Amino acid sequence: MNKNAMHIVLADDDEDDRLLFQEAIEETKVKLHLSLFHDGQQLMDYLLQGPSVLPQLIFLDLNMPIKNGMQCLKEIRSTAHLKHLCVAIYSTSSSDHDIEETFINGANIYINKPNSFSKLRDAIKKVLQMNWQYHTSSLNKDNFLLRI
Repeated sequence: MNKNAMHIVLADDDEDDRLLFQEAIEETKVKLHLSLFHDGQQLMDYLLQGPSVLPQLIFLDLNMPIKNGMQCLKEIRSTAHLKHLCVAIYSTSSSDHDIEETFINGANIYINKPNSFSKLRDAIKKVLQMNWQYHTSSLNKDNFLLRI
């Protein structure tokens, strides 16, 4: 893995969504390494086995089999060497309950899966270009939900 490249992780059980995400992220032209996982358990096994380089950003779908995104988020936030990781919830759900619960449990941003490829690419680009140090220090509900 290139040490200068940003390490991004996506956990999403929908294969089409993973492929679209991968294509969109490639179009951003940002130098990065993308790791893909098809469920929350696979993601947590990877994170807990202690990869040599932890990801700078995790895109996490909420509705996954075996271990869902909310369970992963809670586990990440309660694990000492993972709790600093930036977590972007990436979900089709636009329910106020889901948004509120992920905010309370420490997600850094909530992104509704866009309904077009260009909006997806723009959303990913915006998230990758965020100043996460600033964003996480001034986190509030107004900047939590990413609207594209």
